[in-house]
Amino acid sequence: MRCIRQEIRLILFQPKILNIKDLNILSEQLLLAVKTEKSTQSISSDLAGVDSSQLLSLTSEKHKLAFWINCYNAFFLILRKELNLKSPDIYRSNEIVIAGHRLTLDDIEHGILRRYRYKFSLGYLPNLFARKVIKDLAVDRLDYRIHFALNCGAESCPPIAFYNHDKIDKQLDIATESFLYSETSIDHERKKIEVTTLFKWFLGDFGGKKGILRIISKYLNQPTIGYSLIYKPYSWAENLSNWKDV
Repeated sequence: MRCIRQEIRLILFQPKILNIKDLNILSEQLLLAVKTEKSTQSISSDLAGVDSSQLLSLTSEKHKLAFWINCYNAFFLILRKELNLKSPDIYRSNEIVIAGHRLTLDDIEHGILRRYRYKFSLGYLPNLFARKVIKDLAVDRLDYRIHFALNCGAESCPPIAFYNHDKIDKQLDIATESFLYSETSIDHERKKIEVTTLFKWFLGDFGGKKGILRIISKYLNQPTIGYSLIYKPYSWAENLSNWKDV
C-alpha cells in the first residue's frame, strides 16, 4: 500500500517536460487568460511544475525576452487583481512560482531581464547579492527596449502586448517607436526634448544622456545633437486595461 502511495505521489509531482516553444506558448496563454478574465490557475500550475532544466534551456535571447516579458505583465495583473497587492509589496511578493522557483516581479525585471542590475542605481551598478538562479536565468545582455514593453499598471506605463519569440525583435522596435512618439515632445527652437521619466530611472540602461539622444534620433528620425532633456512627470494613476497590438 505504501509503495502504491509513493508511485501516485511521484506521478502527481513529476515536473512537466516541455520544449522551449511550449514554454513561450504557456507565457502567451497565461497573458491571454488574464486579458480575457479567465481562470489562470491551470496555466500557473503548469508553469510552476515545469522542470527546472527546461527553464534553463531558454538559451536564446529571443525566447528569454518573450517568455519573461509575457510572464511579468501577466503576473503583475494577477498579483494586483487576484491578490490585491499594491506598490511596493507587489514587486516584492514571491507568490510567482515558475519551475519550482519562487520569484518576485523585481526578480524578473531587475534580475533576469536587466541582467541583475541593482534596482536603485539608475542602471549603473550590478546587484552583488543576486541569487544564483537569477544569474542562471538572466539574459546575456540588457536590451533597453524592454522598458517599453513592461507594464506596472500606471497610466504612464507602456501598454501590454503579446510577445512572440519569432517576432520579438520587430515587436520591441515597434513598441519602442510607438511609446516614444506618444511620450516625446521636441522643441527645435529651444533645443529641448521632453521625454518619459523611464529614461531617468534607468539612465545607465540607455547609455546615459547621449544614449537617450541617440535612441530618440533613431526612432523618431529627429535631430538631437546639442539638445537638452526634460523629464515628464509620471502619472501613477491606475490603468489595468492598457493593451495594444504590436
